[in-house]
Amino acid sequence: MVDLKSQYEKIKPEIDNAISEVVNSTAFINGAAVKEFQTSLENYLNVKHVIPCANGTDALQISMMALGLKPGDEVIAPSFTFIATAEVIALLGLTPVLVDVDPETFNISPNSIVKAITPKTKAIVPVHLFGQTADMDAIMGIAKKNNLFVIEDACQSIGSEYLQADGNWRKSGTMADVGCTSFFPSKNLGCFGDGGAIFTNNDALAAKIRVIVNHGMTVRYYHDEVGVNSRLDSIQAAVLKVKLKYLDSYTQARQQLANAYNSAFAAHPEIIIPIKSNKSTHVFHQYTLQVKGGKRNHLQDYLASKQIPAMIYYPVPIHLQKAYLNPRYKQGDFPVTEQLINTVISLPMHTEMDDVQLAYITSSVLRFFEKK
Repeated sequence: MVDLKSQYEKIKPEIDNAISEVVNSTAFINGAAVKEFQTSLENYLNVKHVIPCANGTDALQISMMALGLKPGDEVIAPSFTFIATAEVIALLGLTPVLVDVDPETFNISPNSIVKAITPKTKAIVPVHLFGQTADMDAIMGIAKKNNLFVIEDACQSIGSEYLQADGNWRKSGTMADVGCTSFFPSKNLGCFGDGGAIFTNNDALAAKIRVIVNHGMTVRYYHDEVGVNSRLDSIQAAVLKVKLKYLDSYTQARQQLANAYNSAFAAHPEIIIPIKSNKSTHVFHQYTLQVKGGKRNHLQDYLASKQIPAMIYYPVPIHLQKAYLNPRYKQGDFPVTEQLINTVISLPMHTEMDDVQLAYITSSVLRFFEKK
């Protein structure tokens, strides 16, 4: 699905030098590389504060802690997403309120949000799934009307941009009270281990987040908040600072690959290519097709026989996961989500794919349908 080795080999001298500088400094935690990467990412995103942390899941949890959410508070999130979004809500004793998604973009449905709001609702977590931004104007409008926090889950969308109603483009993760991202190795901007970051333009909130990520300390051994230990180590920051310089070129490569896939599949009657919102760019963390006629699983098996990886994100929605079963939800309550889990399939999507690989993948997909 990704080719991290080829990506590394293209920038190997820069990466190796950056890692070597950290090793030679022996400042492995909160070293200069962390501050340098933080500043570079703030400039890239045009956001006031980036607070690095250990991973994207921590970023979500810490954001909810910093916003002062309390056990019993309800937090609205999509059912069609990776489990981390709901996991942190449950871990904090909050109540995950799951809703359906838009059938075209796969992002959280604003109409579903409105229907789910109760007096206990305190926050919304829009997930910018697969690389394009949710309808943030609508979501922020709903939040303002109902006095709710918004936490952007931008773990799959770093670099994507959203066209706001005022005509300005804003980077995903920078429009709400707080935004979160992951630097897991397979992400569009990935490190060589785990890593994450939190974004905000709110000075007071940023200060609180910085305290929480470091055991709740303002002064060493003086703990003013209940905190966690969640730090981006210096070696990961050094890797990310190098790779950030290439993020836009990585995005362009992904978009070109997506265009090639689209050209190959757009006219096929049994395939629905990804539908891009006219309000958002798409950075294609995943290239996700829909397959008609109940053939999705057969296609995955066929591609596997051709040594082509193809993944199903996500085979079981959160509202049907064993750990999150709740009497308030039953099968059929989320018609779009429940359709998508039976039709979506993601093809290899990475910056190093060559024309031979592309041709092999596209011809194999088309050949499958000819055989059927």
